[in-house]
This record gives sequence, C-alpha cells and structure tokens, in this order.
Amino acid sequence: MTEYPSRPGFFGTPRTRRDLLRTTGVLALGAAFAGPLAACAREEDAGPGGLDAPPTGAPEETFREPTRKLSGELSILLWSHFVPSHDDWFDRFAKEWGDKVGVKVTIDHIDQAQIPTRIAAEIAAGQGHDLIQYIATLSQFEPSVLDMKDVTEEAVNRYGTQLELCRKSSFNPSTGKFYAYSPGWVPDPGNYRKSLWEPVGFPNGPSTWEELLQGGAEIKKSKGVQMGLGMSQEIDSNMVLRGLMWSFGASIQDENENVVINSPETIAALEFMAKLFKDTMTNEVFSWNAASNNQGLIAGKMSYIVNSISAWRTAQGTNPEVADDVFFTPAMKGPAGQLAAQHVMYNWIVPKHARNADAAKEFLLHYTENYAAATYASKLYDFCAFADRTPNLDAWLANDPFGSKPADKLKLLTEATKWSTNIGHPGPANTAEGEVFNTFVIPNMFARVARGEQTPQESVEMAEAEIKAIFDKWRQQGLVGGQS
Repeated sequence: MTEYPSRPGFFGTPRTRRDLLRTTGVLALGAAFAGPLAACAREEDAGPGGLDAPPTGAPEETFREPTRKLSGELSILLWSHFVPSHDDWFDRFAKEWGDKVGVKVTIDHIDQAQIPTRIAAEIAAGQGHDLIQYIATLSQFEPSVLDMKDVTEEAVNRYGTQLELCRKSSFNPSTGKFYAYSPGWVPDPGNYRKSLWEPVGFPNGPSTWEELLQGGAEIKKSKGVQMGLGMSQEIDSNMVLRGLMWSFGASIQDENENVVINSPETIAALEFMAKLFKDTMTNEVFSWNAASNNQGLIAGKMSYIVNSISAWRTAQGTNPEVADDVFFTPAMKGPAGQLAAQHVMYNWIVPKHARNADAAKEFLLHYTENYAAATYASKLYDFCAFADRTPNLDAWLANDPFGSKPADKLKLLTEATKWSTNIGHPGPANTAEGEVFNTFVIPNMFARVARGEQTPQESVEMAEAEIKAIFDKWRQQGLVGGQS
C-alpha cells in the first residue's frame, strides 16, 4: 500500500452533519416510473464464471489520506454484479478503507432491477443508504440527491478528463448539477457464434444491420437457431433498440433536448426491426427479462445477442465449448451511423437524507483511485471513465488474463468509445430521458409494430405523446431544456 500525504479539503468549507441534514428537502420522485424495473429478473442469475477468482497479478491498491477526518458509519447499496468476483473484491476493499479512516462500512447488494424502486422508497421515507449505485442513469432522482460536482471536479483534477459519455450520463446542463458521479461504464458489443455465422458467409460476424438480417435469417432457416434482441420491459431491450434508432439517424431528443422521435428515420427503424423479428426471432423476445439473452447464448440457442462480456464469461465456466465459439462485434452500422448505448453506466448518488455524505464522497474518490483493481476483479467487465486509472486495460484486452480462447478475443473493445454513446444521445441523459427509459416507452413502441398491433406511424405517434408529456412535466420544473 502506498500512502499519500493529506491535502486541503476540496469540498469547500467543511459542513457538519446537522448542516447537511438541514438541506434535506426530500421529494418522493421516481416511484411511478421506477416500479416496472422491479419485475426484471437478475441478469447475474446466469452466473458469470470463467475462472472462479482473479488470477495472480491483480493491480496494487493504493491509499490516499482523506482530506478531512471521517467518522461514523457509511451504508452502501449497489447491484449484485454480473461477475460475482467483483463483489467479493468490492466488499473487502470498501471495508478495509473504512477501517483505515475510522468509518464503519456496511454494504448491501441487491438485484439491479430492484434498485430504482428501492431508491424511490428510501427518498419517500427520508432515510436509507448514504451511497447508492445503479447501472443506468438516475437522472429522474435529481431533485432528491446531492450535487456531485465537487467529487467530479476533484476526480478530473486528479485523473484528467472524464469520458464524455459518462459526463453526459451524470450532468444536467439545464440546471448545472451533477445528479450523479459516473466513474465507470461497460461497453455493449454484439456476441455471435462463429460456427453459425461462418457457413453463411460472415466468418467475422455481421458488421451492418442488413448483414445481421441476412445472416440471421439464413441461420434460423437452415439451423433453427434464432437471434436474441429483446423488445421487452427490461434494460437490455432499452439499450439495443436505442442503438438501432441512432444507427438509422433517429433519436428521442435532439442535442437541445427537443422531442424529435416522430421522424422518417424512426419509422424506418421500426420497419426494419419488424422484419428482423419476423425472419430471425420468436415471440419469446416480448417477455424476456435481463437474463434471457445471456441464458440463451450460454445454452447454445442463440446465434447473436447484444450484451456485455458477462454471458461469455459465464460460458467459460459452464459451457466452454460455447465460450470458445462466442466472438464479438462492434456496434452494427446503419444507414446513418454506427452507435450502441453503453451496456452499463455506473451512476453513484448520495441522497439528501444521507447521514454521512462526506464519507460517501471520499470513498468514491478512493474507489476511482483504484479503478484498475475494480476492472481486474470484474474480469475486464468494468471500464473506467478516466483512462489514467486503467493504464493496462488495452494490454489486458489484447491478452486476456482470464482464459480467453483466443487470448485476443476482446481486443476490439479497445476502441469501444468510438461506437458507444449515452442514453439521451445526442443530448444529455436528463430527467425526462431517465423516466422514458424506466417506463420502457421505446421497447413498447417497437413491440407493438413487431407484433402487428399498430403500424409504425401509429406506434411512433403513441410513443411521441407519452414522451412529450414526460418532457413537458420535467421542463415545467426547470430540469429539462428545449421547447414544449
């Protein structure tokens, strides 16, 4: 362990806990639109495995003395990571930090789908955890959380420029507030079975949406193996369908936060997805949970999914033959571009009811300082928003320390930032985008067309009405830009 001298405080004039509590005007926001996520199954139920624990060679962890004296307790709530070895590392790491600084740290891990509802409940009660992490934007809770500007600016001062997609996923330009701190993210590549795609003329997998349709249809026809792109009320469907829209030149909002979903480009994306579903998939994609595409790939029943590397890591331990057959692609190219949403966006929030905000913020800086250890413990699942913190990432991706065959299977992820963007693109992940995300407006829009319940024009008009109502609500509170 390397020790660093203490330095002047970066949070401004130290505040007492009483001062912090005086600012706690809690708003019970988010319950109405966070609830649907509670129904999602845990993707980590698929049990990502590979090696049981990180091999030797994990990065050295360092300790920097906090900028002020800390005491009391710090309660942390975060997801049960898709790669369980990360949680073993995190629990030990956080508690060791607490022992060093005089803070008793307690940690609760729960299913990722339960976290938004849990946040809303704690905000409504005015009590709960001091520090909470989720894997998608939490912008809808902005009025009820502390501004994380001080933490973000200090991290930038220490570690350099923050990745833009992480900044856009934690900062509201309309209010100037960092409603979350985002030190990390996870790419969302395509996962394909080489033994299925090679015979249909794509040995390196599909590279465009049209190739995905062409090859996927032939595989389903000749082998009876379907693709797995969800149109359900779960997080993966939310991500992949946004990537399809962006690649066709469509989006929910423009860069100035005006609703623009009703466009010829959105219609084209809906028409394409309806054909992709008809030729390459089955009705089960309408009722999937967040584990379904993982489980299908691991069981050898899917030719292609869009996901992080977690399903493949699982297969390394449970079905090595499938694992060795799984390879990865960047985002699919469309008529207007090549973009995918991040698979995971780490939003860390400190609710206004937090009893130990100082310890929460100091811990986040310690966590960022040691992000290389987090990346390693997650078996290269977690990527840092500050490139300086994971200097060996490219080398690890080019020569996987966790048993990839071939060893350079993940090398394409060294350029993942070129084809990854934030929820809300081309604008920020504002409060309205957060609610649209958590009420599954986009998966519902696509599903209605794919099932033949509505025409593309009818479905996009219905989605537009829902989205405009959400944007107008938040705009009236001064939390979203653009025009009604």
